[in-house]
Amino acid sequence: MEETLGTSQKALHINLDARRYGTFAEIGAGQEVARWFFRAGGAAGTVAKTISAYDMAVSDAIYGPTERYVSRRRLQAMLDYEYNLLLERLDEKRGDKTAFFAFANTVATSKKEGNGWMSIRFQAESGADASEILIHLRMLDKENVRQQEALGIIGVNLIHGTFYSAHQPEALIRSLLDDLTWERVEVDMIRFSGPAFSRVDNRLMALQLVRQGLTEAAMFTAKGEAIQWAEVLYKKPVMVQR
Repeated sequence: MEETLGTSQKALHINLDARRYGTFAEIGAGQEVARWFFRAGGAAGTVAKTISAYDMAVSDAIYGPTERYVSRRRLQAMLDYEYNLLLERLDEKRGDKTAFFAFANTVATSKKEGNGWMSIRFQAESGADASEILIHLRMLDKENVRQQEALGIIGVNLIHGTFYSAHQPEALIRSLLDDLTWERVEVDMIRFSGPAFSRVDNRLMALQLVRQGLTEAAMFTAKGEAIQWAEVLYKKPVMVQR
């Protein structure tokens, strides 16, 4: 049976992997994911840049205006900007030996319940077209500091799973709660896209979240697309009929 690495071990494993290099952009709960990589040591091997554009005017100036800051739309704008900028600045210099990535999250912590979006855009190998994994999570601890802690851990789990378990998406999903429990974090949506996941059925992956205990239910559109219910139903009247 393969040994499960702790969060610090995962961060160090990535830091020592000379192929991986990228940007961390985090809004709303501190730089909790990037912090693990600095703590583990050797972060210069992994971290090209970290950024937290907290002020709304600053965030809009960088990523463009948005109505909701904790949303998939804001997350995608962050990923687009940071990933493209990373390639623009570093691809010519080290693109032949580096698989670049951009990690982003936008999160709201609360004494009742925190929630947020998290994603990583990455090259499976040097020069490859980008693939992406996106999740929505609910942080269920009652203290903000505990929610921040959980955010950092699941972020490291997502990054490590992306780099070393992308060929086994079920195992990647299972690893998201390493060093956590379902009482602390719920992942109620996941989406895989890009050439690294050309054979992945996102409907089955949504059901894996339920099967592996990361959430209690999955929601789909009439076309079979896995979605996050709160985003779709935001400010809309709803009637539920069996």
